[in-house]
Amino acid sequence: MSSYDLVVPTSGRATLDVLLVALAGDGGPLPERLLIVDDRPAGCPPLRPRVPDLLSDRTHVLRSAGRGPAAARNAGWRASGAAWVAFLDDDVVPLAGWREALARDLAGLAPRAGASQGAISVPLPDDRWPTDWERNVAGLEGARWATADMVYRRSALAALGGFDARFPRAYREDTDLGLRLVQRGWEIVRGARRVLHPVGEAGDWVSLRKQDGNADDALMRRLHGPGWRRPAGAPRGRLARHAGTAAAGATAIGLAVVQRPRAASVAAAAWAVGTGELAWARIAPGPRTAAELRRMLVTSAAMPFVACWQRARGELRARRLVVERPGPAPERPAAVLVDRDGTLLRDVPYNGDPDRVEPLPGVLAGLERLRGAGVPVALVSNQSGIARGLLASADVDAVNRRVQELLGPFDAVLVCPHGPGEGCRCRKPAPGLLLDAARRLGAAPGRCAMIGDIGADVEAAAAAGARPVLVPTSVTRAEEVDAAPEVAPTLCAAVDLLLAGAPPEPAAAPAADGAEAVA
Repeated sequence: MSSYDLVVPTSGRATLDVLLVALAGDGGPLPERLLIVDDRPAGCPPLRPRVPDLLSDRTHVLRSAGRGPAAARNAGWRASGAAWVAFLDDDVVPLAGWREALARDLAGLAPRAGASQGAISVPLPDDRWPTDWERNVAGLEGARWATADMVYRRSALAALGGFDARFPRAYREDTDLGLRLVQRGWEIVRGARRVLHPVGEAGDWVSLRKQDGNADDALMRRLHGPGWRRPAGAPRGRLARHAGTAAAGATAIGLAVVQRPRAASVAAAAWAVGTGELAWARIAPGPRTAAELRRMLVTSAAMPFVACWQRARGELRARRLVVERPGPAPERPAAVLVDRDGTLLRDVPYNGDPDRVEPLPGVLAGLERLRGAGVPVALVSNQSGIARGLLASADVDAVNRRVQELLGPFDAVLVCPHGPGEGCRCRKPAPGLLLDAARRLGAAPGRCAMIGDIGADVEAAAAAGARPVLVPTSVTRAEEVDAAPEVAPTLCAAVDLLLAGAPPEPAAAPAADGAEAVA
């Protein structure tokens, strides 16, 4: 079968460990890489999933800094290099034979198949009728293109730009991607593999919280037109009835305020009829316990107002967004070349003392994110202090050894010892140092990226045909920032830019702590 990577976005739920145990206890081909994307907010302690031994040597944890499931899935597949990318939610349990069934599903796909959807089973109680919340979760069994278990061709994801991160919740981002995939001529087929999706715990107000999906429906309408539900296989919904009920309630209150009791009574009666119809539609199929009746009555009274408010909020937000499809995502770089002083370390001019090596905040996390994504990293540094007689080569070597003690091993370390007037081919902004590093790493220069803090780094990358990203410091000149094609506020943000193929959001950029191997 074709190789596949497995991406599991997670909010840190304990169910992730259950998924990993079930996945390891199965037969069939293992994923080339298991990419767990920690989507908890920035500042959370590192995620330490309990990875079974069978999966430990191929498991990596990435961070997406709480930007939502669409952004987390993008971070996962863009760090992947396999022909197929499988997605599982962190609250599903692969059933016995899942890996073998996945292999059969992929082996039988036609060239036009861009994705394969697994079957989802939601266990419901045998001794009573399901609650409103349990029925809501059970709707996943018939949902089209749910990423609880989906496999996509990586080339199709790259062509479409992946998931649209403007969808902040796990609600419509999978439907949007499915529609775009089909519109581009791909087919989405149903596979034979199965996962179990247990019904999680939910509070009394979960049905009101779920009304925020109405905001996503506004964006779907904006992107795909008013008829998007039919090709997506999405149910019609109750928004029109919610609007009528909420309007009647608001009108009753307004008429009462202006002392028109008869008209207010008529409007209140209309509100009561609408609320009663909604409440009964939710109560009739359920267990009708006292607790369920109370929940349904209270939330049904509030739901029309909450749904309409969320839809209005979504419409306002959708109008502010630029209505464009995500463009094709640039492939992740084959290698990343990083400047040393001012980029990785606090700049100590002509430093030959290992004790004065001080990494900048967050750079270790950024480097580990690259290593966890399997991207080779080279250190490339001008060291004219050697030519000036201020440093010996042994001093520079000692400093670089200390750098690797603190920041981990680099796949290559290259130094230019020449002065600015010697006309060498290697001193940045000349491209020689970068070309040599690319050759050492076995990567084409055009598929490399260069991260540096001054214009010479950017110019060297451009001369070598590499992709430059500038991380300015207090010594970076304004004209160098203006001239740089891509600028990131931190090295972590630059890594996000390179691995995700799009600029990181400003609030999240400093917090992307990177990737860590779990082996």
